Amino acid sequence: MSSSNESFLKTIVVAVALSLVCSVLVSASAVLLKPDQEANKAADKERNVLIAAGLVDADEELSEDEIGILTSQIEARVVNLDSGEYADDIDPATFDQRKAAKDPARNVVLDPDADPGRIKTRAENATVYLVKENDRVKTVVLPIHGKGLFSTLYGFLALDPYTGKVVGLKYYEQGETPGLGGEVENTGWLAKWEGKQALGPDGQPRLELVKGGVSPDSPNYEYQIDALSGASMTSRGVEDMLTFWLGENGFGPYLDTFKQARG
Repeated sequence: MSSSNESFLKTIVVAVALSLVCSVLVSASAVLLKPDQEANKAADKERNVLIAAGLVDADEELSEDEIGILTSQIEARVVNLDSGEYADDIDPATFDQRKAAKDPARNVVLDPDADPGRIKTRAENATVYLVKENDRVKTVVLPIHGKGLFSTLYGFLALDPYTGKVVGLKYYEQGETPGLGGEVENTGWLAKWEGKQALGPDGQPRLELVKGGVSPDSPNYEYQIDALSGASMTSRGVEDMLTFWLGENGFGPYLDTFKQARG
């Protein structure tokens, strides 16, 4: 009996020791790999901004040097969403909009009636990306997110800030149904957004996703995009989040301030 007990005790000791060793190894790996993970995350964000801005095709393979040349044309700035002014005291390299949106000291709780994107809380500030050509801003890339059917969709919307036309749209994170709502990442569908008028003459958001397809004869054709086939709720989510982020509780004040500053 004592031999059996000793054997059982040894088994427990070995199991505990192995668990501790594995825990230490996993923790150490997480710490050591964190810089690489952060670097990959930053590189992925840069690429998605470039794709939204139309500087890179989604399936285009570029070297680090080529990516560096393109990103040198882009300036990141943090914006106060309420005032529409740049928050120059916040470093865009370290500002994390998602974390800020969860921080009661740095977020805004949205009235449900003013929250079509079902965001609930948004950060007081957001990072915008200014694509420049000969020191002139030609495109503004805005981070957007909102609820689809099963998930929160994250993406970038690129606009011509002078005309309010869409330059490009890129979703990079979502958990919608593959083949249906998941088609928000389909490059063919995303290509249909280019040149559409995001804002009306009054500066208010006007983009609309149309079930069954857009007719060129529609009086609102310039504002309309084909809805995703078989994904009504995801399409509605895309429309609603764009309505929010282009409106007065999103980037509306910033876009107004931008145009006023440039006459």
